[in-house]
Amino acid sequence: MAQGTKSISRPVRIGICAPSTPFTRDAADRVLALAAQSHPQAELLFHEQCFFTQGHFAGSDRERTDSFVALANDPGIDAIWFVRGGYGAARIAEAAVNRLNDIASDKIYLGYSDAGNMLGALYRAGIGNVAHGPMPSDIGRSGGEVAVRRALDWIVHGKPDAIEPGLISGQNHVAFNLITLAMMTGTRLMPDLRDHILIIEEISEYLYAFDRAMFHLCSNLADQGLAGIKLGRVDDIPENDRPFGENPEEIVNRWAQGNAVPYLGRAEIGHDVRNRVVPFGRLEN
Repeated sequence: MAQGTKSISRPVRIGICAPSTPFTRDAADRVLALAAQSHPQAELLFHEQCFFTQGHFAGSDRERTDSFVALANDPGIDAIWFVRGGYGAARIAEAAVNRLNDIASDKIYLGYSDAGNMLGALYRAGIGNVAHGPMPSDIGRSGGEVAVRRALDWIVHGKPDAIEPGLISGQNHVAFNLITLAMMTGTRLMPDLRDHILIIEEISEYLYAFDRAMFHLCSNLADQGLAGIKLGRVDDIPENDRPFGENPEEIVNRWAQGNAVPYLGRAEIGHDVRNRVVPFGRLEN
């Protein structure tokens, strides 16, 4: 299993739930088939709630909360894998984390994008081994099998080559989607990022929206002792009616330096099949 977790001899049981938007049974079957072939040591358990629909969401707020809590508090489950992003986790994260028991603290929690709301709330509460990394939904991307296998490599075997290569031993790290984190800032989901290197990524946002989010984020973190900020990939940028005039790295560098936060370069995370795992907290040798 991943670094910092206890070794177990039985199959690694991975509970999968949808705190945001629904998954499809066809996609779940593809993930199950891939895992059976590549990671026979893993037992993937898709909660039925993954396939619920209520408007935009994978079931009601209560259903999404209950499924996560049931898996996290189950002593027979070793890891929680968030199935996909979208929007919805912010509506349930605080209530869900408040219902967790001591058993939940021994688990891995893995996801990215909107699941960052769950990761942030868990990390703030000091619960579990939290990480930003690929989700089952990546099976739908071209070549997405690579991302799914990378996540399982980390959950099941703790393979170091699944991890973002630029992480520094002995240093605290976190990683989030920029817009997700910017919206969390100032809320009861926001973890303490003092002495952390923050890695951000983004997709499908106009550069002016990216710039606005960086203004909000860096303004709020300027006096909170952030060790630095790194930029993952920023993809699928919509074309505005006029050029913005700066690229994403220039935007991040400007806002970071203007708020006395060191800009530390690029990282291998993003909404794509190359997305690497970033365990939250201190990276040990």
